[in-house]
Amino acid sequence: MKKIVFVDRDGTIVLEPRDEQVDSLEKLEFVPGIISGLKLLVESGYTLIMVSNQDGLGSKRYPMKSFKTVQKKILELLEGEGIQFESILICPHMPNARCECRKPKLGLLMKYAKSTSFDRERSFVLGDRGTDIQFAHNLGVQSVLLSRSVSKDATYTTTSAFDACEYIGKSSRSAHVERKTGETEIVIDVLIDGSGIFKVSTGIGFFDHMLAQLAKHSGIDTTIQARGDLAVDEHHTVEDVGIALGTAIRDALGDKRGIERFAAPLDEALATVALDLSGRSYLSFKCEFNREYVGKLPTELVEDFFHAFADGLKATLHIECRGRNDHHKIEAMFKAVGRALKAAVAVDPRASRNVPSTKGLL
Repeated sequence: MKKIVFVDRDGTIVLEPRDEQVDSLEKLEFVPGIISGLKLLVESGYTLIMVSNQDGLGSKRYPMKSFKTVQKKILELLEGEGIQFESILICPHMPNARCECRKPKLGLLMKYAKSTSFDRERSFVLGDRGTDIQFAHNLGVQSVLLSRSVSKDATYTTTSAFDACEYIGKSSRSAHVERKTGETEIVIDVLIDGSGIFKVSTGIGFFDHMLAQLAKHSGIDTTIQARGDLAVDEHHTVEDVGIALGTAIRDALGDKRGIERFAAPLDEALATVALDLSGRSYLSFKCEFNREYVGKLPTELVEDFFHAFADGLKATLHIECRGRNDHHKIEAMFKAVGRALKAAVAVDPRASRNVPSTKGLL
């Protein structure tokens, strides 16, 4: 589904003059950083829709001709940078008209919403007023506010237009997954464009350590909270975490537009990993262990975890490992998979709008 940013105009794209009316080219001035920011959103796969209240548009005070002159210039300058709006929605009424199309009401979007499905969890309103925050709330999407005053009601507040767009761009590659079965309860959050920050708790100490290695070396911020039937054994917890984590990363990648897709790093000649985010699940695992357990993690479950992870991620994953110390071999595998994942989910700036497949989808 589409990811949409509903963008306010005056005060967000262009600076708002004292009389709050951009009705001449002499008054036209872009908000610093917004052009680069909107371009980043387009390259991140977002659809842009302009939604603006234009008080008294069409009146003697604010002639339609004046609006169209300025609007045409705004759109021409943005289109020159590769920025286009799928739809432009304007409320022309004064506040006291109590119309249904004025933000924060949703009247302008009723027709669009009926004809178009979009991903509300990954969509945003970008604006500079409290009405934009309320508009986002009514629409069921997140809000980013350009303001010097922090708002507890906005998802994110900043004074920088580029920072606002960068926040949206990074947030687009995130996911929240909850998996509950008769054996386990798992909650996972991932942020692909993170820095490898991790918070992991599964009840299996060595497994936590390995998941931390995976997060750190992939650069994917990862939070995992898992409760399982460890009194029975560790199998359900390890396998279900693998499924849920793979699913979360796959969801966060969306349509995988622009990603590198492939990676095959070598980690100190101990573990070799080849990874393809192909949309097809397969695991080839070649490693022999000498011990039954490392910590409280059964070594036989290492292959089971990666099998479940590949299933959840819908990826082709090949792992080969050799060595003497089972602890080192397992850690080498998790680190190598992390490095392979980091390379595979990276966006290729030369092809950021393309899906890396001749089929056009992954």
